[in-house]
Amino acid sequence: MHFPVNIPFGRSSIPVHFVCETLSYFLGYRYYAWLRKHSADKISADHRLIIFIGAAAGAFIGSHLVGIFENPPLLFSHFNIIYFMGNKTIVGGMLGGLIGVELTKKQLGVTVSSGDLMVYPLILAMIIGRTGCFLAGLEDGTYGIASNLPWAIDFGDGIRRHPTNLYEIVFWVMLWLILKLIEQSHRFIDGARFKLFMVSYLIFRLLVEFIKPDYFFSFGLSVIQLVSMAGILYYYKVFLYPKKLFISHA
Repeated sequence: MHFPVNIPFGRSSIPVHFVCETLSYFLGYRYYAWLRKHSADKISADHRLIIFIGAAAGAFIGSHLVGIFENPPLLFSHFNIIYFMGNKTIVGGMLGGLIGVELTKKQLGVTVSSGDLMVYPLILAMIIGRTGCFLAGLEDGTYGIASNLPWAIDFGDGIRRHPTNLYEIVFWVMLWLILKLIEQSHRFIDGARFKLFMVSYLIFRLLVEFIKPDYFFSFGLSVIQLVSMAGILYYYKVFLYPKKLFISHA
């Protein structure tokens, strides 16, 4: 396979990464809309819209803030609006979106979970998006370090690397199946599904970053790992009281 993968379009071409990213937003939202239509949503449509705006604003700020701090030595020498807009991270986006949602809900007086309904649409969007990241090859920057493992992939520079974007796709598929399996015999309390979604991904990113060519501080951790650890600590009750995630057997 030749990387990056592009779709021929006349004399030019369209990056498959762009197509996948667009599809991830579109299909993720359509899936969410379908789930909301077929479930009893305790949050009104107007409040949902405002919460979405809060989430989007928080995700935008969080994604780019964490992104520009990923490589501290480059921050002051390269910082400008282009550098800010060109650097973003999913971990920062998720935690920034979480902060945006919580602040918005507090202003609206909404006390029920708004994230449970978003879990499966977000997983679908992530699978599609990471497929685009994989097909973008080296241009996307989500590949891993050099490896001699049988499944290591040459993304175009002659070096076989960990396909960490494929690892993430496998992670999302497994999380989707595990959550569905749990829900066959247990009923989550309000907000528990989203908490498991967040904690699982943060743990995954904390671990997978060790095999990615990140900037690591002298103490052996990267910015993404520090942010992931902060998010995991925020959800510490998930580890202390796992039984409280469920109401009863369905």
